[in-house]
Amino acid sequence: MKELSILKNQLDPWVKFRRDLENLIDICDLVENEFDETLAKDIVVELDSMDNDINTEEFKVSLSGSYDYRSAIFSIHSGAGGLEAEDWAQMLFRMYTKWSDQKKFNFTVLSASVGEEGGLKSIVVEVKGDYAFGYLKSEKGVHRLVRISPFDSDHARHTSFALVEVLPEVEDDLEISIDPSDLKIDVFKAGGAGGQSVQKNSTAVRITHVPTGIKVSCQNERSQYQNKTIAMKILSSRLLQQNINDKAQEINKLKGEHISAEWGNQIRSYVLHPYTMVKDHRTGLNVSNAEAVLNGDIQGFIDEYLRKNIPVE
Repeated sequence: MKELSILKNQLDPWVKFRRDLENLIDICDLVENEFDETLAKDIVVELDSMDNDINTEEFKVSLSGSYDYRSAIFSIHSGAGGLEAEDWAQMLFRMYTKWSDQKKFNFTVLSASVGEEGGLKSIVVEVKGDYAFGYLKSEKGVHRLVRISPFDSDHARHTSFALVEVLPEVEDDLEISIDPSDLKIDVFKAGGAGGQSVQKNSTAVRITHVPTGIKVSCQNERSQYQNKTIAMKILSSRLLQQNINDKAQEINKLKGEHISAEWGNQIRSYVLHPYTMVKDHRTGLNVSNAEAVLNGDIQGFIDEYLRKNIPVE
């Protein structure tokens, strides 16, 4: 029913465009027979409005991948560099939180590892909303920050990296079949900032999928059962993404092209010194207002990427 609703929402605007265009043709025939300046101006306004609406619907074709309409499992991992990199991961998390608020998406933290002096070592969130994965897949890759470090007494310029991963959320248990015998499950005491934040019982869970070597851990919840449930959700999404990657590799072999989004291939640079600029290295889009971007204004980068990467299935 959800898929039917999505397809209906995609089709309905085009049915309306055809009906509106037929009406405009009839009105044009009237104007041709008996010219009316006011009516002619109304026709131009209506055509301009229809043109904008059609461009919007045409753009949605870039969100027609098999999993684009789904919610997403989204994660950020700080690179090498300790506190500097962890602060950058925290800044990215804030940026995506603000963007999600603008899109009316539900942004829920599933698992987080906090740095000893602040910032984030890594964080995994669930982004709930229609086409969340379709939009966020454009953010997958390495993000680079250049700035004067607020943690450096010499006020030297530092470069930091963070890796963003995006997975489509698995919608039902039948979609990804996981053999319990393929799982190695370890429990341990959850870490934290110390004091009352440290769990006395072994509630944290680490799950290893032995055939693939994929490891997932969760320690946010106080219940071992809840942590295991969240870890299994993340593991299912990682296995689904692996299936997608395998299919993509087959397609790329046929196309004779393969671009890896592994660590080291930065997709975007955020420069705060000696000038301010955010540049997407895949599309060439530059934005001078870096502050606005870091406050969640990233839709332009997403749109530009999607326009140039319309899925072919």
